[in-house]
Amino acid sequence: MASRSPSGPAAIICVGMAGSGKTTFMQRLNAHLHALKQPPYIMNLDPAVKNVPFDRNIDIRDSVDYKEVMKQYNLGPNGGIMTCLNLFATKVDQVVGILEQRAPTLTNVLIDTPGQIECFVWSASGTIITDAIASTFPTIIAYIIDTPRTTSPATFMANMLYACSILYKTKLPMILVFNKTDVQPHGFAHEWMTDFEAFQTALRKDEDTEALGGGGGSGYMGNLLNSMSLMLEEFYKHLSLVGVSAMTGMGVENFLDAVKEKVKEYETEYKPELEAAWQKRQAAKAEKQQRELDRLLKDMQVDPAGVQADVLSDFEDDDDSNAGEMVERDEDEPRREEDEDEDEEAGLQARYQKALAEDREKKGNMLDEDSFMRYLMANK
Repeated sequence: MASRSPSGPAAIICVGMAGSGKTTFMQRLNAHLHALKQPPYIMNLDPAVKNVPFDRNIDIRDSVDYKEVMKQYNLGPNGGIMTCLNLFATKVDQVVGILEQRAPTLTNVLIDTPGQIECFVWSASGTIITDAIASTFPTIIAYIIDTPRTTSPATFMANMLYACSILYKTKLPMILVFNKTDVQPHGFAHEWMTDFEAFQTALRKDEDTEALGGGGGSGYMGNLLNSMSLMLEEFYKHLSLVGVSAMTGMGVENFLDAVKEKVKEYETEYKPELEAAWQKRQAAKAEKQQRELDRLLKDMQVDPAGVQADVLSDFEDDDDSNAGEMVERDEDEPRREEDEDEDEEAGLQARYQKALAEDREKKGNMLDEDSFMRYLMANK
């Protein structure tokens, strides 16, 4: 697992529904950080965007061509985005390596994601990219919400449920960024999240008036929203809420303060959980490798009773042990021809002496050196 420094740059992953103002928020945040003489490192992960109103350090469009991917693989818009992310995810280790090289000079890393939120949040490539960055730097999820479209209790609850699912999917600190507060203040959202009775009052009012776009309804829908609001009370405690206006820049400083608090929360709460999950995966991987090794060794056995097949090392050991007994000459050296002749002559000499002794018993001492030579010639 890559080492992390508490003073490392904070990686801010901006996610949100299409039209919530993610790119505009990124532009405003970039301008604000440049004004503070703290230029961020910016990544664009939206392959389908035509124009990006800020400079990017890493752009997915430089690696993959969205239209060409759609044409080559016969895909639709969402399928093309997911395939581009999949291709980009294969190089995420290089991206992390670049970020690590730049880390000493950075304070923030801003990451813009596709407008189709499900293409990034629920895809395997999105998880790979998020986990790779989160395992290296303190990482925060900024969930951008379109405030004017959230004034209805039903729409507000839908956004909260989506934020809840993202929180438990990524297991990273999250900031709820209510954007476009220059059009609609976000005070109602803060009140609904902190006061259950206030949300109930708004829900009953919405049911009574049946305002256009209210969506509260009655009966089953009302009971469902009541139940969900009770369930999400505990969830709200783990979130930071910030109201900003990407158009005017209002609230951006509050967002940066919230980021600093979430970095501390990441180091104390989320980082130990990530490391424990990483160690668990490593232990499972090691256990799997050990099982495969045991199975391989079992397959190599000849006799189930424990008799194993002879291997080359066994024969090598036998040769080494035999060679060790003879230290004065090389047994593998071929015998010389003169040695063989000497052995043959010595054998003949012994046979001759035996025959001579027997003959002397019969004829006495009558043989001389010539008889020995004749004997040799006769036996050859």
